[in-house]
Amino acid sequence: MSNLPLYLITFCAYGVLAAFFWRAQMRGNMEALNRGAMGHAILVPLMLHGFLLYQNLLVDDALNLGLVSALSLILWLTMLVYWLARFFYPLAGLQTLVLPLAAVGAVLPALFPSVHMLSQHASWAFNAHVSMAMLAYSLFTIAALHAGLMSLVEKRLHHATLPPLLRAVPPLLTMEILLFRIIGAGFILLTLTLISGMVFSEQIFGKPWRFNHMVVLGFISWCVFAGLLLGHRFYGWRGRTAVRWTMSGFVFLLLAYLGTQFVLEILLHR
Repeated sequence: MSNLPLYLITFCAYGVLAAFFWRAQMRGNMEALNRGAMGHAILVPLMLHGFLLYQNLLVDDALNLGLVSALSLILWLTMLVYWLARFFYPLAGLQTLVLPLAAVGAVLPALFPSVHMLSQHASWAFNAHVSMAMLAYSLFTIAALHAGLMSLVEKRLHHATLPPLLRAVPPLLTMEILLFRIIGAGFILLTLTLISGMVFSEQIFGKPWRFNHMVVLGFISWCVFAGLLLGHRFYGWRGRTAVRWTMSGFVFLLLAYLGTQFVLEILLHR
């Protein structure tokens, strides 16, 4: 593969930054470094990763979005959202945890090359639909990471001890506020994705809308997140209840596309 050196450089750039930031987090000065010049250094692997994705996703003006490419794109968007959010929220600790995942995601297309064309003649409607879907996936990935970390911190607090790695994460109340903001934004994008898929199926996919398992799982995920947002708004759901609902909705969403592609590409070899 001609781009293999660039894949390795991207992986190493993510890896070096991950090691540096993890050491800084253990020392307790991660947030200050992240808001300085070192925080901008993440742009280097981000841009390299984005360039590789662009080359891998667009093949002869068609969109190649199989399981591996989708995973790599979601992790890149997740890292990008974290990098942008650092200007507004103290997310250095969370960003540090995502860096190793982004490093793996960057080299996945090189390790497991595959071609899965979604459209031979991508229209603006198709591109908008896929963009909203992938960004929704990324936001809910962040929400799931948030929820998992909140659960871990809460359990450690009950033992009156926090390991050095978790001491740099934001307070639980701050993380909870961010969690529902992220879920709210992701829910809007997921809603638009489902509506556009139903209403503009002919323009997007070139065929009538079908009520298949992917749609069912996506709609179940939408219902779970809708229930969580309503429960939080009217009944004050938070803490462990919010974590359980978030993880449940994320699992259904994960199964909707990535799970389907895993079955088709890995198990059925289609």
